[in-house]
Amino acid sequence: MKRAGIKTDVGSIYLIRHGQASFGAEDYDVLSPIGVRQAEALGSHLNDLGIVFDRCVSGSLRRQRHTAEAALQHMSRPPELETDEAFNEFDADAVIRTLLPDLLPEEPEALHILRNAAQNRAEFQRLFARMIHRWISAEYDKPGLQSWQTFIEQVEGGLQRLLEQADSRQNIAVFTSGGTITVLLCLITGVPAEKAFELNWQIVNTSLSLLKFRGREVNLASFNSYAHLQLLKMPELVTYR
Repeated sequence: MKRAGIKTDVGSIYLIRHGQASFGAEDYDVLSPIGVRQAEALGSHLNDLGIVFDRCVSGSLRRQRHTAEAALQHMSRPPELETDEAFNEFDADAVIRTLLPDLLPEEPEALHILRNAAQNRAEFQRLFARMIHRWISAEYDKPGLQSWQTFIEQVEGGLQRLLEQADSRQNIAVFTSGGTITVLLCLITGVPAEKAFELNWQIVNTSLSLLKFRGREVNLASFNSYAHLQLLKMPELVTYR
């Protein structure tokens, strides 16, 4: 029975980070075997919970779409997968290529570390975090490089399209990437970009972050849940790239 004064017409947006990609390989935008396993585990877990999606939207990157396809194969009555490039990740390679030259005087080993990223994960992460800090500061904007503000506008446009097209009580899945989820955290909670990126580094591959919406009002309900991986008791499935 509906209780007086309590509205139940609330929809859900499940933000799903892609599975593990091919870090250190020539083409990063390909799921690793672990990434496929993560996506399959997610789909099975959601199906066991009885969650049914009314819509599924993915960015156009291969790692995002492959994650969606692998997960949906393990769910009952999956909807057709839609594509919206607004949920694409920012171009990390372009950020590195563009901002690295100015960083080299301070970090003379940076080029070697970046060329051998798979063997220097901790140092790669430290350098990448420095370049991201410069990128989001807007003090190092360069011609031809998408700015942080433009990326925010890209993601915000995707969210607004979702809300405009959504019916109340819909369950919507968005298969996307860590940077996109970070922008949504900034937009919805007001957390500063630097703090949001500190959370970004903790986002697990195929983790779920849940948004609740009513009309244009959106709130964060949960962040970075990966119970579907923890329940398998296979620590090697908990990855961050």
